[in-house]
Amino acid sequence: MSIQTKREVVVDNYHGTKIEDPYRWLENPKDPEVQHWVDEQNKQTHDFVSTFADRELLKTKLTKAMDYEKYSVPRKEGDYYYFHKNDGLQNQAVFYRTTNLDSDKLEVVLDPNTMNEQGTAAITNLSFTKDGKRLAYGVSLNGSDWQEIRVRNLETLQDEGDLLQWCKFCSIAWDEGGTGFYYNRFPDPSTIPAEDESYYNKVYWHKIGTAQEDDVLIYEDLDNKEFSFDPVFSDDYNYLLLNVWKGTENKSRIYMKDVANDSGFVKLFAEGDARYTFIGNEGKLFYFVTNSDAPKERVIAVNVESPSKENWTEIIPEQEDVLSFAKIVNHQIVACTLHNAHYKVKIYDMHGKFVSDVPLPDFISLTGMTGEKKDTSMFIGYTSYLSSGTIVEYDFSAATYREIFRRSHDEKMNDFVTTQVFYPSKDGTQIPMFITHRSGIALDGNHQVLLYGYGGFNVSLTPGFSPAVQVLLEEGGVYAVANLRGGGEFGEEWYKAGTLEHKQNVFDDFIAAGEWLIEKGYTKSEKLAIMGGSNGGLLVGACITQRPDLFGAAVCQVPVIDMLRYHKFTVGRYWVTDYGNAEESADDFTFMIKYSPLHNVHSGVEYPATLITTADTDDRVVPLHAKKFAATLQAAQSGPNPILLRVEKNAGHGLGKPTAKIIEEQTDIYSFLKLVLK
Repeated sequence: MSIQTKREVVVDNYHGTKIEDPYRWLENPKDPEVQHWVDEQNKQTHDFVSTFADRELLKTKLTKAMDYEKYSVPRKEGDYYYFHKNDGLQNQAVFYRTTNLDSDKLEVVLDPNTMNEQGTAAITNLSFTKDGKRLAYGVSLNGSDWQEIRVRNLETLQDEGDLLQWCKFCSIAWDEGGTGFYYNRFPDPSTIPAEDESYYNKVYWHKIGTAQEDDVLIYEDLDNKEFSFDPVFSDDYNYLLLNVWKGTENKSRIYMKDVANDSGFVKLFAEGDARYTFIGNEGKLFYFVTNSDAPKERVIAVNVESPSKENWTEIIPEQEDVLSFAKIVNHQIVACTLHNAHYKVKIYDMHGKFVSDVPLPDFISLTGMTGEKKDTSMFIGYTSYLSSGTIVEYDFSAATYREIFRRSHDEKMNDFVTTQVFYPSKDGTQIPMFITHRSGIALDGNHQVLLYGYGGFNVSLTPGFSPAVQVLLEEGGVYAVANLRGGGEFGEEWYKAGTLEHKQNVFDDFIAAGEWLIEKGYTKSEKLAIMGGSNGGLLVGACITQRPDLFGAAVCQVPVIDMLRYHKFTVGRYWVTDYGNAEESADDFTFMIKYSPLHNVHSGVEYPATLITTADTDDRVVPLHAKKFAATLQAAQSGPNPILLRVEKNAGHGLGKPTAKIIEEQTDIYSFLKLVLK
């Protein structure tokens, strides 16, 4: 069962090595022939998953599992508490406000479900004025990273006339009086070549009630077109800071200016030697979280009149656990750390003296934390593999918290357990893995196991709830999540050990996880499925090409696959610090060609049953990766296992995907797994 895809003669020369690219024609999404090919692929996938006899029953279970109220962590602005809420099966969560969190009387502020007929509008940016009377917000359509910024008057709940375009990864910094804001955006695409659409980020001042064409350019760096800038005000509004970043590298620069005079920006941290995150200030004393001389992060205080390193004051030193992030609330520092890939929360005074722990459960992830310097309480959201989410209000004076938005949805998960194990990778490194299953299962090798991983970009895979995984568990399956190198679970060194020439460590870690699960009696190869998305899709692609014998099935979601050309498309150039650039560097080419999934598929090999998913309007990881990988695997497959491609229409990398589309996609994925796992 396979579609025969046309091959063309395309050959590139990489530092003296000729590389064929026969399916390059699939890179053009506007080509009618490509569109017809995608339709054929989607039909083949639909026809296959439709053969699962209990597909409709599965869809009903998934729908029921997703049908519960979902809240974001509330934030206090002016007289109101603001939060997102999805009643259960709404395509998008609605943004509400209330003056009393214990009341059922909620006022709609923004409803993205009414913003387009497809239900694919997503609210992507929220920034309030100091007085809480205006809200700047971003809207993205069809999963795109591009967003339009609008302004809503919170007294009338009507939009004002402002409309800002060409924004992506945008930050908004209102002035103290709410008369306007600083923001960053890219150039009008009609003014630059297509390949520069994600370059030349600039900072502008927008005055409320004026046209975007009248915005004032505040900062640009034409000599460093790859730099992007996030504007933010100091706590006292006396200073405007720019967080300067370059792609996904774990480094940043900080520029700042005194807004009371017309002087330019002073480069506070200009070397790009480490990452610096501003968390607050008291006059000229500024507090930052940084990994400078601290691979696991620390908090420092810097007097901006004498900012050289020898004058820094260390407030919270580097510790055994990674400092994930910190906030200043109640005039104290709330530090959130990762202990073996799950969260702990500690409170310190402004001099770094430990005050107390916040007593939260084990094996959780924080879903949010809100509170300002002057507040005497804060809101914390957390989740786990067995809990859909809890939100609490923590009272600093009493050192206690109360649960808000209470519900009993998680009671059915009491029969399940999450444990954490450590297993050796190929080089002996101990890798943590969470394993969740029904209590008391026999380790007889007969369980269907879904193994999930990511391993990149300093991203930590911490415990989180999934309705689809809940259904998997209830039907006797086992869910395992491996915390691979390349993530941020153990700091900068752990992250670096999975990048560039060390990327193979990530794949070795994941393969070792599968071997360990088989060795310990959880499963066997024909019952072991792997899953990952984006960089995790690269992980899955690399592992099935390196160890096709180890896995019974693979779900490869919105993957990065062509490692020789990924940097040429949309924001791919952001990832060079993690992956390398095979075109510019012969050294990078040498290690990238060894694992690039597209270039390590070989005819005559029996690959595991594989479902590759993507979306036609994904402008982060463009769908050409998935298309070329599917065509290549289908042509090479020697055994009976299906190689399927699923292309979602009017959807992106995952952002803002409507609930209805999520249910359909999850139904297809788990129908596929039911059909192919023995």
